[in-house]
Amino acid sequence: PVKMKIYNTLTKRKEEFVPITPGEVKMYVCGPTVYNLIHIGNARPMIVFDTVRRYFEHKGYKVNYVSNFTDVDDKIIKKAIEEGVDSTVISERYIAECKKDMESLNVKPATTHPQATQEICGMLDMIQELIDKGHAYAAEDGTVYFRVRSFKEYGKLSHKNLDDLEGGKRSLLVSGEDQKEDPFDFVLWKPKKDGEPYWESPWCKGRPGWHIECSVMSKKYLGEEIDIHAGGEDLVFPHHENEIAQSEAANGKTFARYWMHNAFLNIDNKKMSKSAGNFFTVRDIVAKYDPQVVRFFMLSAHYRSPLNFSDELMEAAKNGLDRIRTAAANLNFLLEKAGAGEATEEEKKLLKEAAGYAVKFDEAMDDDFNTADAIAAIFELVKFANTNAGADNSAAYIKALLEEIKELADVCGLIVEKKEEMLDEDVEALIAERQAARKAKNFARADEIRDELLERGIILEDTREGVKW
Repeated sequence: PVKMKIYNTLTKRKEEFVPITPGEVKMYVCGPTVYNLIHIGNARPMIVFDTVRRYFEHKGYKVNYVSNFTDVDDKIIKKAIEEGVDSTVISERYIAECKKDMESLNVKPATTHPQATQEICGMLDMIQELIDKGHAYAAEDGTVYFRVRSFKEYGKLSHKNLDDLEGGKRSLLVSGEDQKEDPFDFVLWKPKKDGEPYWESPWCKGRPGWHIECSVMSKKYLGEEIDIHAGGEDLVFPHHENEIAQSEAANGKTFARYWMHNAFLNIDNKKMSKSAGNFFTVRDIVAKYDPQVVRFFMLSAHYRSPLNFSDELMEAAKNGLDRIRTAAANLNFLLEKAGAGEATEEEKKLLKEAAGYAVKFDEAMDDDFNTADAIAAIFELVKFANTNAGADNSAAYIKALLEEIKELADVCGLIVEKKEEMLDEDVEALIAERQAARKAKNFARADEIRDELLERGIILEDTREGVKW
């Protein structure tokens, strides 16, 4: 069988994927800081690494997929103070909103979604362990710093060395700088400020630094060594670099074997920023486009290539997805009309040919998850189905083609069968039937109709004025 290859940021090359435990994948993906609705840039790693996970599952791996929510942070606290509420109100609100957005983009829930504030005990333990091993120290005000020079391999992920950074260290100067032993040392625990949430610790009342969270949550839910650690390329330095330093200094083991990073998303060839006025939330975008089109668009380029978001490209993505959906709809139409019976010898030959496109799909995905080429293979299969399926084919043959298209699309998280749009008069007719059923005390049928409508996204409300939908 073809070996799966992953580009490893750590070694700067594609490597064969060999899991720590055969048949299992332990994967950690850095999730968002929840102080606002997620923006379209956050959606890229969510969709990309969800697709990576789906492909592993498609290949028969059992995937333990952990993605965190950073639910304590300066931005969350700032927003809580502005609104005059507790910071948990803000974080809980935006975790719920983030989950809604993920669901709309057909991103599967992680095996575990840990939250930083619920893992403080583990953070205190790891910080203490780092102090005991000489990798960290507490300053007079109770701030705990990681001693960067105590970890000899610091910089191995970002391929930066401390001497090169020396020149740029003026930009690293922050408050409390004078109590650090070395300008490169970073914060593991910091004292509370007025009005901020805090936790008790041996050093001071305070809260954790950002980097320690992921080291602790990854260890708790996946173990000391994991297969894949992933996130956006903006996390390589310092976040992931610092995670490696903390985890490997504390555990004395390789933290993650493969490091995967997706490239940035630009808007109309410009970096997304609020000041440039080209900042969009996922909500903004899905108000304008089918979330499935957004997903298709995100997968239309390789995850390590920068991706440019524009209305023209979204139109192209919409047309691409429509091509697949139309083919599926045509096959469904043929299936309803097709006679029963086995596939003929001729049809079996054609199905063998169709299976070749699935092989092509797998080859693309095995080569560092090349979703652009994988989608091209789906298009070839669609073209094949459009050319080689007709009214005189057997149901078994049509069904096999349809299943093939659905399965490959599903690996990409794409839903190709549309729920039929209902016409207003159909809805009204069903509502009338439900009213009649209720009058006749046939409540089972009335509930059945309500459920059927609910499945198609129509909610019924019984009001004094009658039924509204």
